[in-house]
Amino acid sequence: MPTLHLSGPLGTSLSVEVEDERDLLNVLRRYGRQGWTSGELPAGGLSLPLAMSDNFDWALIGARPYTNGDGEACVLYKGQSYKRRELDEVDTKKLKLPRIVKYSRGARPTDPPHLKEGEEGGVQYVTLISFRGAGRVIEAYLDRDARTEATAR
Repeated sequence: MPTLHLSGPLGTSLSVEVEDERDLLNVLRRYGRQGWTSGELPAGGLSLPLAMSDNFDWALIGARPYTNGDGEACVLYKGQSYKRRELDEVDTKKLKLPRIVKYSRGARPTDPPHLKEGEEGGVQYVTLISFRGAGRVIEAYLDRDARTEATAR
């Protein structure tokens, strides 16, 4: 029987046994909607295909999307706010980069060094998640409600 080890928004730890492994993502969603997370942020953040940027199910990682006072799309994750940033495709002789949608925030002195991106002594960021490239869309990671709303339009 699989067990999920979760951390709560107030630092509480919880282990949840899941009777059927086919229910893992549903259990993760249920706890994630309440802010529970099941792991640590990897260096550079999570990475998924660009096609998933508008309908990723944030509950899977214990995050909650919202719009800030300036009308910008953001995600709240472990008490930190990550802003949506859209980076256009770059195609020059020296550099080729795909279009990227990422959620990031300014780095803090208390952030572990392996999570900080950018120039040492300059502006540094911590990325929660990046959506880039034409990889395979993982249907199980999509927000069912967002897909329903998109098809209803």
